[in-house]
Amino acid sequence: MEEGGLGAPDSSGDGLRRPVLRTVPRCFLTSEPPTPDFENPPIPQYKPRTLNEPFEQKQARLVYQSRKRGMLENGLLLSTFASKFLKKLTPDQLDLYDNLINKPTNDWEIYHWVTGKTETPVEYDTEVMNMLKEHAKNEEKEERFVQPDLYAKY
Repeated sequence: MEEGGLGAPDSSGDGLRRPVLRTVPRCFLTSEPPTPDFENPPIPQYKPRTLNEPFEQKQARLVYQSRKRGMLENGLLLSTFASKFLKKLTPDQLDLYDNLINKPTNDWEIYHWVTGKTETPVEYDTEVMNMLKEHAKNEEKEERFVQPDLYAKY
């Protein structure tokens, strides 16, 4: 095909350009479009960060992820927890926290586990979960109406 042309070059010798016919994938030939499954949408599996992620970078990422949850309840609960405890966690505890806030596909599950409304699955029933449950009890009666300052010294 010539650059800027509208069809295939003449191969019959009559000087006429003919339209180029291309095949169409079968999925476009069906009369009905595929119906999305709104009841069970596909949710991508959580892929842990590389093992090479520096400790300080991981802490910073988890502070951010603790704040940006998509639901106010967990945003307040996890951001205040991160502000109070994240710098004190060991690398192994930080891994547990990372899995806890990133592996479950529904934030309400995390909220219900932490508040004791539902049983915590064995996979997430760790020392970090116990710390988070104690934090959620708020026995010190701290006011937690807003998230802590992002740039506070954790």
